Amino acid sequence: MSTQIEIGLKMKKAKGKKTFEKSIKRLEEIIQMLESNEIPLEEIIEYYKEGVEISKYCKNILSETEKDMKIITEKMNDN
Repeated sequence: MSTQIEIGLKMKKAKGKKTFEKSIKRLEEIIQMLESNEIPLEEIIEYYKEGVEISKYCKNILSETEKDMKIITEKMNDN
């Protein structure tokens, strides 16, 4: 198993609260691994799936944050 794959698997199993920042970092790691061309096809598919899920999570977080900021701005403008 390559070092990149081992790092990826360790990160995937890492404990801790899922955050936007950790998710973006993980997504960057997945992209680097996929671009390295050192991963077997079966693992590429798994990393790709993980990347899609992380991307969806981050998109949702950004969408919710945008809504919250809009509400705050509207409240500020009403005063």
